[in-house]
Amino acid sequence: MPHFAAGVVRFQNEVYPEKKELFEKLSLGQSPEALFITCSDSRIETAMITQTDPGELFICRNAGNIVPPHTNHTGGMTASIEFAVAALKVPHIVVCGHTECGAMKGALNPEGLDELPHVREWLGYSKAAVDVVKEIAPDADPDTRMRLLLEQNVILQLQHLKTHPAVAAKLAKGTLKLHGWIYDIKTGDVHAYDEAENRFVPVEDHYAEEMAKLATHGRCAA
Repeated sequence: MPHFAAGVVRFQNEVYPEKKELFEKLSLGQSPEALFITCSDSRIETAMITQTDPGELFICRNAGNIVPPHTNHTGGMTASIEFAVAALKVPHIVVCGHTECGAMKGALNPEGLDELPHVREWLGYSKAAVDVVKEIAPDADPDTRMRLLLEQNVILQLQHLKTHPAVAAKLAKGTLKLHGWIYDIKTGDVHAYDEAENRFVPVEDHYAEEMAKLATHGRCAA
């Protein structure tokens, strides 16, 4: 804990003064550009990966970056999704999986979770992804099987998102877009799901047109 306390002191003395204007603005409210759903894994640092400042992302984290399908049962993910979409009106939702995911390893081998009953039940929301991998790649080697599961789990959670009423309404109106990402911890690479091609491609390729427009706008503004 002393390490964390020292970090707080450095934040107060060094970081905050440099961004004082930003924090004063944020104290008046928030208007994030995206709901970012990712894993609780301590190796995932959303601000570092996306190079965003406070206030730009509304973040939900849990084991396996899971989105339970909508039911009448109120849970933390359901309430957070509803708030982000209906109240904050975020125009984007990102579901971001990652390599070396312990949750997905557990989903592939649920028999090893007997001492973790709540984890085992939670990972049931990824069972369809596990079944898809077994069906399409029954003889795949462990590394290939895991990569496929990471991808199929992100795709499955995007499908689950569509069952949430607030999400379905905004998608129908065209004011919300869903994105599926996979982050590679070792290489830093991020791949995005291309629904038209049904495959994951590098983010620089998937968003090339949008990034070009952003760069042009930036030059014009300058």
